[in-house]
Amino acid sequence: MHDLNAAARQEQFLDVIDRDEAERRFRAHLTLTPGPPESIPLDEALDRVLAEDVIASIDVPGFDRANVDGFALRAADTFGATEAAPRFVQLNLEILSPGKVPQEIVGPGRATTIATGGIVPRGADAVLMVEYSDLFNLPLPEGDGTRLDTVEAGTTLKITRAVSPGEHVTFAGTDISRGETVLRIGQVLSSREIGVLAAIGLARVPVVRRPKVAILSTGDEIVAPGFAATAGSVYDSNAAILAAAVREQGGEPVLLGIVADDETRLAERVREGLACDILLLSGGTSKGAGDRSYRVVSRLGDPGIIAHGVALKPGKPICLAVTQGKPVVILPGFPTSAIFTFHEFVAPVIRALAGRPTQTSQRVAASLPLRVNSERGRTEYLLVNLVHGSAGESSDAGDGSSTMGERSLIAFPMGKGSGSVTTFSGADGFIVIDQHTEILEAGSTVEVQLLGQKLKPADLVVIGSHCVGLDYLLGQLQRRGVAVKSLYVGSTGGLAAARRGQCDLAGIHLLDPETGTYNQHLVTPGLEFIPGYGRLQGIVHRPDDRRFAGKSPADALAAALADPHCTMVNRNAGSGTRILIDRLLAANSIGIAAAQHPPGYAVQARSHNAVAAAVRHNRADWGVAIDTVARSYELDFIPLQEERYDFVIPRNRLDRPAVQAFVALLKEDGVRTRLSALGFRL
Repeated sequence: MHDLNAAARQEQFLDVIDRDEAERRFRAHLTLTPGPPESIPLDEALDRVLAEDVIASIDVPGFDRANVDGFALRAADTFGATEAAPRFVQLNLEILSPGKVPQEIVGPGRATTIATGGIVPRGADAVLMVEYSDLFNLPLPEGDGTRLDTVEAGTTLKITRAVSPGEHVTFAGTDISRGETVLRIGQVLSSREIGVLAAIGLARVPVVRRPKVAILSTGDEIVAPGFAATAGSVYDSNAAILAAAVREQGGEPVLLGIVADDETRLAERVREGLACDILLLSGGTSKGAGDRSYRVVSRLGDPGIIAHGVALKPGKPICLAVTQGKPVVILPGFPTSAIFTFHEFVAPVIRALAGRPTQTSQRVAASLPLRVNSERGRTEYLLVNLVHGSAGESSDAGDGSSTMGERSLIAFPMGKGSGSVTTFSGADGFIVIDQHTEILEAGSTVEVQLLGQKLKPADLVVIGSHCVGLDYLLGQLQRRGVAVKSLYVGSTGGLAAARRGQCDLAGIHLLDPETGTYNQHLVTPGLEFIPGYGRLQGIVHRPDDRRFAGKSPADALAAALADPHCTMVNRNAGSGTRILIDRLLAANSIGIAAAQHPPGYAVQARSHNAVAAAVRHNRADWGVAIDTVARSYELDFIPLQEERYDFVIPRNRLDRPAVQAFVALLKEDGVRTRLSALGFRL
């Protein structure tokens, strides 16, 4: 009976609703007010939120303070003083260092030696810098008006510059006055605010208690980092991502570890997690037979599950529940889906409970360089990478150059799925595509919500074909302080971006079939050609595969195409390697119709490493990659063709310091030696 009830409950889930309705239902059962205050030591207050106004109980400074080394005196005694017509006063005997309380009054015609930070004595209203004075062992001149009855040797001060009242003095209470509100409730404490609190003598600070967020990963396949992974298992990246994201929003993560697909154990951990303010479960929210999380959460009441399935892409399976006023959220297992849904539904709740502003991210306008299709009926979140382009530039000015006007932002979509761990780390922000929109045309202006507090522009933007040699070069630049951003869209895409002025540098390896040469035939007057290095393309396969071992390229390709069970892994359209693959397949002479493609042809990897990984992990039997990558994956390699991997740079960007740094790097002996060691031909 229990299993029948569970099956019945499962059929009721994934009643998909739109995003706004899901948020409305979720918020309706929550009380989003900050938690109770707590008092913490000042040295632990960084990035915490003040729970109440802070009112100064003292003046800052608490005394009239000298701001320079010199002499405390009456400004009137200096009026008219110049190098040619100095004024003279007599020094008091005491010397005021910081913390020393003055014993002598500064009367007319008198001055007291004082150090920076010293207490300005009564009677003085200014401090003369020591640079504008001199000491004499002479009596004051007759008829001076400030003539003293007695003068001791070394006590006459010569003044060569006038000062005004208050000059070089900070008077008591001018920075902070007693009774003044110096910081207000809700202020997030940075080093600057902590300095203010220390200045008024506070050793402890009243702050909002951080909401505790329990994080529980689920699934038989999940393994904690640091433990050995077995076939079919994946490391638990979601817990680490979510814990860091919770801290970013002002919460305190409580990691409950990993629970296998066992409802009894999962229910125990859920009860443990409900001791916190929020409970997050990662995985187990879909309709699969092994997904237990939603079954356990479905038994929570008051009110329990209020939404399971939201019209989002990615993130559709999210499950939102509330029990006794506490949010319980089951996030999808794929990292990108999990973090998107976290930011949409959970992050605002954490910030509210932590007393932080709900709106945290900046939005900027950008244009799309290419057409984007979206699924109607689902709100889609599309991660993008932002680069600086130029407003009003043409995509091709005839000679390959582009007209550079006012700089604008270009939003390049990141084409990775919801299971990608690196997608969020490489993205600058995302755009929201309304559920009623199916197409965003190239050139459309979109609003990008930044993932960080502000956009951090790169010094060098690289778009084009991926190469591990380029990875090494960019790593060297990064170590030297050059901020680098790279987008790998293939040689054709990189060349187009360079022609449109949307990057600083493009890596390409495109063959001219008529001459058999690489790249130079594509260089237009608006581009500068920078020679790179040679590399060897070939067929990669597992060492134990007899269909390839010891064969020539032609025989190996023929054997692969003759076996209907021999699966290839392709490269993305527009890449130089894809062009090479298509030429090889078109040139085969074993009689396969042109409309037929070998198994796996439709599966497109975006890098040489991804090709090697597919073969190494037995998802494919062969592919085309460079020999450097084949060696790193311990695969056998059948050489196909020497090629050139070169660079093109928009000429109007050639003088940029980061571009010049890259060009110079290519010429360094140590760098060339390292590239040779990696297997590249220079």
